[in-house]
Amino acid sequence: MEWTADVSAGDWLRERIDDPWSGTMHDVVPRGFPAYARIFHPGHTTDADDVTRTATWAQTAAAFGTEFHAGAQWGRLVRTPSDANAWQQVTAPDGRVFDAPAEGTLESDLVAVVAGILASHTSTPDAGYVALWEGDGALLGHLGDGPSRVFFQIGDPEDPALSHHNEMLAHAVKDPFNNVFRKPTWQEGILSREISEGPRLELPGRGHVLFRGGVAELADPDWVLRVPWRDRPAEAHGFDPAAQSPSLIWPDDRAWVLVTEVDHDSTIVGGSSELIGALVTDERLEALPISEGAELTWDSDEVNR
Repeated sequence: MEWTADVSAGDWLRERIDDPWSGTMHDVVPRGFPAYARIFHPGHTTDADDVTRTATWAQTAAAFGTEFHAGAQWGRLVRTPSDANAWQQVTAPDGRVFDAPAEGTLESDLVAVVAGILASHTSTPDAGYVALWEGDGALLGHLGDGPSRVFFQIGDPEDPALSHHNEMLAHAVKDPFNNVFRKPTWQEGILSREISEGPRLELPGRGHVLFRGGVAELADPDWVLRVPWRDRPAEAHGFDPAAQSPSLIWPDDRAWVLVTEVDHDSTIVGGSSELIGALVTDERLEALPISEGAELTWDSDEVNR
């Protein structure tokens, strides 16, 4: 997989995304596919013994007495009022604590599962495009005065209880001691300066770095080790291998598109009815068919109001 400066390859997406925004999923997901699936990012739950496990949306709905459906919103499932800001961590009636799903990222093992299914529903599994949202704090280098990232560790990295909470963190910070008259210097990111300063695939409200490569590469469970945006600087400070989840994937034949929007807690795939059927019936995923034009805003979950 290699970076490409030919961002015109994504022009067709822009033509099928609503602009100005309509309030539907097509603010970020292209229209015009025969069918769509919503893949729900998993949440987590911690019990009285402080054991943390993955929590599906269906399990979460059952714990709170709400209904899991294609247009469900996590805040509604856990019965959080629309004017509250406590939906990220909520205690269920049975005492379990539920943590909200990650937004803008699909777990690496699930990326491989989805990619494997997608690869079998295109005539070009080895040729296509992968795009990453440019706003990830560590992805791109930039001109600045202080260090672009500070690495630190909380707790014992050998303690398995810390794995879910990702207590080993890398944060982008501004150097509080920088001299305001100091000439800005190049601060390295994960990607090279050439890529960092290169053209972007610009879609409504979002800029993306574009890579040329087939979805079959991402079907490998070890895809993180092979992509050019692998976070090697973090690894040098003791972090496990990691790479940002793709924001967009599509094959050369445009048989489907995958969208993981940075502000969404689910991934949308548009494609053939056969592809959508394969996704929603795969037991490794929590996915449901979703209608074209569906709304995925906080207030759109009318079932659980």
